[in-house]
Amino acid sequence: MSDMATTEDFIQYVCEQIEGAGTIRYKKMFGEYLVYVDERPTLLVCDNTVYVKNKSFLDGILENPEKGFPYDGAKEHLVLDIEDSEKAKTVAAVIVQNTPMPKRK
Repeated sequence: MSDMATTEDFIQYVCEQIEGAGTIRYKKMFGEYLVYVDERPTLLVCDNTVYVKNKSFLDGILENPEKGFPYDGAKEHLVLDIEDSEKAKTVAAVIVQNTPMPKRK
């Protein structure tokens, strides 16, 4: 793990790669980013790497994905190949379909 925070250029690239998956926005948190699609937390971007939670509904979509820890103390996540725009869009759409809307505080 490096201590290099995600760049603004990279987070914008991530959002461009999943364009069409829904309404996309991102929020800077602790120097890293959480990408929301249709208001659901979808992608975690740390050190210019895109992570998704390791959920069984992604098993058929991501074959043998790389795994990693986005930050110290985090659970192991799957690393999403953001270069593959079609796959990234599919993953984002499936996460949105399987993630309930966050409850308002």
